[in-house]
Amino acid sequence: MKYEHQLIEKKWQMKWDTESLYSAADMKDIENPFYNLFMFPYPSAEGLHAGHAFSSTGSDIYGRFMRMHGKTVFQPMGYDSFGIHSENYAIKVGQTPQFMLSRTTKHFEEQLRSLGHGYDWKRTVTTSDPDYYKWTQWLFTLCFKAGLAYRKEAKVNWCPSCKTVLSDEQVIDGKCERCGTVVERKDLTQWFLSITKYADRLLNNLENIEWPSKIKQAQKQWIGKGEGLEIKFSNIAVWTTYWETIFGATFLVVSPEYLLSKLAPDVSVESIRYAEHALEKSADERRTNRKKTGENTGLTVLNPATKDQIPVYVADYVIEGVGTGAVMGVPAHDSRDFEFAKKFNLPIVPVVSYANSEINQSIKKNERSSEEPGALTNSGDFNGLSSNGEGKDAVRKWLVEQRLAEPQTNYHLRDWLISRQRYWGAPIPMVFCETCAQKGDGEVKSGTWNAAGWYTVSEENLPVLLPEITDYKPKGEGKGPLANHKEFYETVCPKCGEKAERETDVMDTFVDSSWYYLRYPTVGLSNSSEVPFDLEVTKKWLPVDLYFGGAEHSVLHLLYARFMNQVLFDQKKVSFEEPFPHLYAHGLMIKDGAKMSKSKGNVVNPDEYITKFGADTLRLYIMFLGPMDGSPDFRDTGIEGMQRFTNRVWDLLNDVNRGVSKKDVSAIVSKMHQTVKKVTDDINVFHYNTAISGLMEFVNELKDSEIGDDKETWKEALKTLTTLLAPFTPHLTEEVWREVLNESGSVHTAPWPMHDESKIIPDQIVVAVQINGKLRGQIEISKEESENEEKVTLKAKVDEQVAKWLEDKSIRKTIYVKGKIVNFVV
Repeated sequence: MKYEHQLIEKKWQMKWDTESLYSAADMKDIENPFYNLFMFPYPSAEGLHAGHAFSSTGSDIYGRFMRMHGKTVFQPMGYDSFGIHSENYAIKVGQTPQFMLSRTTKHFEEQLRSLGHGYDWKRTVTTSDPDYYKWTQWLFTLCFKAGLAYRKEAKVNWCPSCKTVLSDEQVIDGKCERCGTVVERKDLTQWFLSITKYADRLLNNLENIEWPSKIKQAQKQWIGKGEGLEIKFSNIAVWTTYWETIFGATFLVVSPEYLLSKLAPDVSVESIRYAEHALEKSADERRTNRKKTGENTGLTVLNPATKDQIPVYVADYVIEGVGTGAVMGVPAHDSRDFEFAKKFNLPIVPVVSYANSEINQSIKKNERSSEEPGALTNSGDFNGLSSNGEGKDAVRKWLVEQRLAEPQTNYHLRDWLISRQRYWGAPIPMVFCETCAQKGDGEVKSGTWNAAGWYTVSEENLPVLLPEITDYKPKGEGKGPLANHKEFYETVCPKCGEKAERETDVMDTFVDSSWYYLRYPTVGLSNSSEVPFDLEVTKKWLPVDLYFGGAEHSVLHLLYARFMNQVLFDQKKVSFEEPFPHLYAHGLMIKDGAKMSKSKGNVVNPDEYITKFGADTLRLYIMFLGPMDGSPDFRDTGIEGMQRFTNRVWDLLNDVNRGVSKKDVSAIVSKMHQTVKKVTDDINVFHYNTAISGLMEFVNELKDSEIGDDKETWKEALKTLTTLLAPFTPHLTEEVWREVLNESGSVHTAPWPMHDESKIIPDQIVVAVQINGKLRGQIEISKEESENEEKVTLKAKVDEQVAKWLEDKSIRKTIYVKGKIVNFVV
């Protein structure tokens, strides 16, 4: 009987829906919960590509595996539908975001269903639905009342292509992470969330979660905690971790931002012009520009260690937010400072001496700098001490005791800028009243910013609905399209009743996705419109048992979600600090050796492959390509071979009425238990490709066996093969389980098979035995035995077929090719 994949796959997808196989009837009354979460996609195109199929299938396999281990698996799906990705696509196709999403999300669901994923479609989350973003807005008001949301004028990252500001995390190498355009700097008044207040906890908690080391390291580097000293050079504070070189500081350099905000108008006109021009460059251009530029400000400050007056320069290679925005120039021991000093003919004073006299001579001749440790020199009482040991400690102690410096911890992390001057996002639920502002009234008192006049929208008035407008395209004028609609922004003050205005910026889409995992289990409950997440259900299902997603969100979504969960923990809304204790980061699929992209024309649409080969074949193929955390290469030729394997499996599993010969029973039983062990171990560590390889070997063992009378062993082997294949090929195995093997219930709720170690016969190797190069017999040995030449040759000598050729012969030489041949030269 031919495997009709289209009929069989549709049949079981409909049957699973009818039976609610993947949907828990009552989210509260369940046992052995397992929350298996896949990072939901942006519906910012016509549909999924094969890369999505690769990652989502990897997650689905593990969920099915856990269900067969007796877990009640909750595996939801939704859409990260707000934000610039979706809006830009809507603009591209000439549709409103609402209309575009109604079409694309429907197609996304059809594709995910066609892959056979076991999602609970009764509990879907779409972040642009008012019943969801009502609670995103509530979350913002919670932050505001807790003193974690504030508004200030700041120099921000501006993408001229996307026409909106970006958070620091959304700027990659000086470019917009979405479109790749070089980012500019602008002064705008924006809303921020105080993620920096959580820097230490975000850093320390990394030790308590099971995440890939590369993602932990990315977050550590982004948070960038540094223990240093803040040293006063007259009225300019410098933060450094290289305080031991202070005796070699011959000038100070400040960033253009620092000069304009703190030193003007006490500096030269030329330095102000330089700073203004420098700010037209991107931060990345400033970092990577090898040609050092700068301008003398005309100011001098006192080096507190040497008591020398040293000049202050402004230079674009110093970036705002790095330390205090001012750095001490130690040209003998810093390459950038060295280049700058050479350019402007500034003194170069070595304060570290090296065992290599050539290095010392080169530094004295102003030919080079060195950042290596050595012995302090030209450093007063500290001469001779090691620069990275006792000398460093002694200089630190002296600076602090003399009140020339204070210990200061600095971070790379900056507060999260969440304002967006676009249309497609959750409106920020804030109202500003000028009347209250004049009186100094406001909802909160804050010493860090002027919060007068600002009020949150009360929970009973949420959501602040995003109106449907036609002029939603961004103009890049510093305000979003909602600022053109009086019917949206005109309102009344919730306190005094006077005229007031709503905020017209919308929230960064990463706010939407920072809490979606909490919403899923509550969807569909009787109180879902009254609470963001039900406390009882949340306690039952959260934190997430396994989070499956991409490493590209290391310092975006994953960092923001951790922060927001910790805020909710502090506000006693949840009972756990970390939302994802266990994270698996999948790799990125490529096509014919290159990253999939529309510009290269190599994006693979899974639909055509599902139609031609079937979802199960596609699932097997993309999982077999390579490690789940690698970069598997999709090639059309390979899937045809997997289709042949699928058909072989189908034919084998339908040959249910035969038996197996007695001589093959032990080999089949051994291989069956060996395969159970291998597949179980491999799935547990997401080595799906090697698990499939093991299944292929088992299929070959069964295919090559002789027909015989032992039907019980054969039936057991087919049942075992079916259950082991079930996570990979859900449709084919369901058809076999129910219609061929006549088992009750679904294969996906059947118990996972257990192996018996005692029934696994060690793998046997056949070794040919030659005498004077002629084949005289063969012996079977285990893999382990094949490593021992003495044991192999002894077994070969006593073999009945070989022994008769050795009678009355003297063995002059023995040649052993490990695991293959023994040759006796007689």
